[in-house]
Amino acid sequence: MAKSARLVRTLVLLSAIHILVLGAGFFGPYDPDVQDRELPFAPPTRLHWVDARGRFHFRPFVCPYVALTGRFGVYKADLRQTFPVHFFVRSAERRSPGILHSRWHLFGTDDEARIFLLGTDGYGRDQFSRLLYGGQVSLLAALVAAGLSVGLGLLLGSVAGFCGGLIDGISMRLTELFLALPWLYLLLALRAFLPLQTPPRMSVFLFIMLVGVMGWAWPARLVRGVVLTAKERNYALAARGFGASDAYLLRRHVVPQTFGVAVTQAGLLIPRYILAEVALSYFGLGVGEPLPSLGNMLAEIQPHNLTSSHWWMLLPGVALIPVLAGYYSLTDALHERAGLVQV
Repeated sequence: MAKSARLVRTLVLLSAIHILVLGAGFFGPYDPDVQDRELPFAPPTRLHWVDARGRFHFRPFVCPYVALTGRFGVYKADLRQTFPVHFFVRSAERRSPGILHSRWHLFGTDDEARIFLLGTDGYGRDQFSRLLYGGQVSLLAALVAAGLSVGLGLLLGSVAGFCGGLIDGISMRLTELFLALPWLYLLLALRAFLPLQTPPRMSVFLFIMLVGVMGWAWPARLVRGVVLTAKERNYALAARGFGASDAYLLRRHVVPQTFGVAVTQAGLLIPRYILAEVALSYFGLGVGEPLPSLGNMLAEIQPHNLTSSHWWMLLPGVALIPVLAGYYSLTDALHERAGLVQV
């Protein structure tokens, strides 16, 4: 019961994160590429309930920031002006690069004021909106790359384990070669050889192909072990005795036994590939501007003074913690549940 409750909690957490990210057009108040050059490195906007006269407001409101003369990136809130926060706001049609577009937004404020829940970057772009849209890019790239790796591993591992002989020997030697390679350094080297001036969407495609093709080895090795056991089980031998073909045995009796391994491997690879995207984009080899991703958002904190004076620029890195922890917890819960079922 405790294992099932843990699995449910993890699924709820990951579902909430993915709904928030997929609905960036609704939950984010601004387009991720809209700049406000008057408010670079603005701190997170405070929500107020009591105005300067001490009057309580039932609706939260914001006060506009005013830049201090002669001090870049330093602001104070003008408490004399109040702008209420509106919910379910309709705006002009968006031109955002997200997956789902929406003209309705969960919250917003009047045009005379701005609401930045996580502050702004050096171009005055809303960090909260960029975090949601960047999560779409990072999560989608990791999911597709993990699916590619697991798919290749499932195919090659099944063929190697079922056929055996020379095919098995060649496949496993190739697998050992890929496992011995330092994948992160190899990824950096391969990406460095590709053109740097590539469109952002092409950068996402290149990342998916590079990471997905390089990560098949470990799933293939595990799938091969499952196939070697499954093809010798009594029901598989009985089916072969009744004249079942190799394709039927693979489809009906062998490959279904590998689905548990495939799911757990996908759960391990997704956070690994998210970190790979962050690392590549941080060094300028991944997803490029203006398309936001968690990696190129963190790349803006490379100047050492930003981490001390503009702490909110670190929040994209903090947002990675529940995502990575959720996937690792999901994998652990699925592994425990599979072990419980086998017992």
